[in-house]
Amino acid sequence: MKLAITAALLLATANASADQRIATFDLGSLDTLDALGLSEQVVGVPKQSLPAYLEQYAEDSYTDIGGLRSPDMEAINASEPSLILYTGRQGEWEAELGEIASLLNTSLQGDDYLAAFDTNVRELAGRLEAESEAEEALETLHAEIDAQRKALSDAPRTLVVTHNGGNLMLNQHPVVHDVLGVAVLEMPDSVTSETRGTRTFTPLSPEAIGEINPNVVLVVDRSAAIGDEPADADTLTQTLSDAGAENAQVVMLTPALWYLSGGGLQSLKLQIDEVAAALN
Repeated sequence: MKLAITAALLLATANASADQRIATFDLGSLDTLDALGLSEQVVGVPKQSLPAYLEQYAEDSYTDIGGLRSPDMEAINASEPSLILYTGRQGEWEAELGEIASLLNTSLQGDDYLAAFDTNVRELAGRLEAESEAEEALETLHAEIDAQRKALSDAPRTLVVTHNGGNLMLNQHPVVHDVLGVAVLEMPDSVTSETRGTRTFTPLSPEAIGEINPNVVLVVDRSAAIGDEPADADTLTQTLSDAGAENAQVVMLTPALWYLSGGGLQSLKLQIDEVAAALN
């Protein structure tokens, strides 16, 4: 009898996991679900923010649950999710979202980006009975990371910046510097940081970049990612050259991939590929 009860409980748990209905604001988690073959359990996504590699989720079979900073509570409720995935972008709506369904904060936490990434993938897979698929995917990804770290051991002097409304800011991106081990460049004394609320920003003028003297400038274009005026690579190259960074190669990274959808099994692999192509 005890064995029969245990078997019934295990079956009920598996069925509950298989029946999960997921609304996700986290595009990285969406691409992890997609990579693990769990797309049928997705019921709602923020369609206006989807990157090209996730464009299949714009289909009518998925509910549009609003913007990353403007959740549509009525639409979320109508999609009848059993689990809502969210990040800090939706933090102010946490209580309201929690009234609709169970929540999982999938923000990458802590100083070790890759460890946090692995934890997120395993947490999500564990809730959906996809542990073995997740471990296989992580093993493949880590092998790729190890190979690229070795290939980039002699990478050129690399500066990562964020473009926003015509301005540039330092972006010490963890995928570039922590995951792939590309050295962080020392900032000159002329570069100072600013604190706004709980966040710290480091503006970079063209002249400051000239002092830094990078060989490669990787640009995360926030403006392009959110539909504003994008940066022009040729204009930026000329501006930097005029300011003393005449040897800098400007590489525009895929905007939505780097600003909106990082942190997923597919997006991390795509980001690694872009950096490797730029620096090898």
